[in-house]
Amino acid sequence: MSIQPIIISRSEHSLSRKWISPNALRVLYRLKEKGYQAYLVGGGVRDLLLGREPKDFDIATDAKPNEVKKVFRNCRLIGRRFRLAHIHFHNEIIEVATFRALTEEEPEIEARPETTEQPPLPAMQSPVESAPPDAQTPPEEKPRPPRLLMTEDGMILRDNVFGTPEEDALRRDFTVNALFYNIADFSIIDYVGGMQDLRLGLIRIIGDPVVRFIEDPVRMVRAVRFAAMLGFEIEENTYRTMLELKDRLALASPSRMYEEVLKLFLLGEGEKTYQLLRKTGIFGVIFPRLNEWVDTESDGFPHTWIGKALEWVDACVQAGRQVPPHILFSLMFGQFMEEKSEELRKSGASALDAVTRTVAEFLTEESHRVMIPKKVGFPMRDIYWNQYRFEKTAGRHPLYFLRRPGFADAFEYLRFTSETTGEKKELRAWWKEFIKNHPLSPREEKEIQKGREKRTRPNKRRRRRGGKGKSETRKPDK
Repeated sequence: MSIQPIIISRSEHSLSRKWISPNALRVLYRLKEKGYQAYLVGGGVRDLLLGREPKDFDIATDAKPNEVKKVFRNCRLIGRRFRLAHIHFHNEIIEVATFRALTEEEPEIEARPETTEQPPLPAMQSPVESAPPDAQTPPEEKPRPPRLLMTEDGMILRDNVFGTPEEDALRRDFTVNALFYNIADFSIIDYVGGMQDLRLGLIRIIGDPVVRFIEDPVRMVRAVRFAAMLGFEIEENTYRTMLELKDRLALASPSRMYEEVLKLFLLGEGEKTYQLLRKTGIFGVIFPRLNEWVDTESDGFPHTWIGKALEWVDACVQAGRQVPPHILFSLMFGQFMEEKSEELRKSGASALDAVTRTVAEFLTEESHRVMIPKKVGFPMRDIYWNQYRFEKTAGRHPLYFLRRPGFADAFEYLRFTSETTGEKKELRAWWKEFIKNHPLSPREEKEIQKGREKRTRPNKRRRRRGGKGKSETRKPDK
């Protein structure tokens, strides 16, 4: 049954073209000129209506990905789970997606039960009828991957079934993210009551919450993020279903969850997000070992470290400072890592070995839920290890340490821990004065930056030819 959308004319809403990225407008108008439907969609429309600055501008169209690529020479097609077109401009990428359908075809089911039934044997042929030994059979045609791929319990793994604007709106996650801005007449098209929920300040899943969260468990994380970021409430039925199905988040891709976690804590509302994650129990699914530690008390007091760390990160983000992932996780996990390292030191491990083992074991365990890459894990280890170096303030060591690539990150951690715990205030003050009295030259800053980049770059091993002679760098496979 077709749904009649609510059309909000230009005179009835506050969204103006002057707030939309010029590059997004170029894409919208170009698609319109070529005869396609094209709407500004998602968070960009939501944020503009709320008077917020959008992080990005996404477009939905009835043009297929290959048709979009023909229209724009600066287009690159990406994605397997969702096929998308990225239009590259000098300093911006505009994402263009084709309208998606609800269920247009019978889905391919992954992990179907095996059958013991054998296919029938081919009929025997006489020597005259059989093909000559040297005859080559044509190679079998490689089957095309299914456009819709789901697990047996309904989680979507691939969805490239295209549909209408109405179906596309119904396939989106939350009502406030399903509003379309029509460049043809500057109206807002609302199929799902998104404008009303925007006024009420509600995050409401579109459709049956059970079905939608099973399709994509990460939607539960996104609900928490939007509620915290926008200051909205999660609609009652949506919230109740999240509590019931939160354990399904363990099925989400760990690499995808890493990207989602960065969004959770690096948008300026990390502490509020953390509290809502704890309230719903989702934090325990994402970080099970860390959650167990938070639930225990230290000297009769609950652990408050993570909340304070995220308040620090929020202040940096809101002040316009960029917080890299290794700083975020080092601050969040700091007290936990220090306690575990101290336990290993008491059992006889050296300081460096204790830190290395603690970080490696934690990231390995956590990789089943959130895949934190090595380029983030190694700088985290260095930050914790370098805290011991601050204790040495005699001789030439401070000057040498000051010029190490990891010094700035380690000092950031020292500042946070000192201000949070009230400890090492004199040590922090000493190093602050030392930094002031020994400014780095532009050349030294450049060398330190090169060293920092080298530390986060993958290590390329060199091989020897036959074990002798000069080493050579192996060329990547093509």
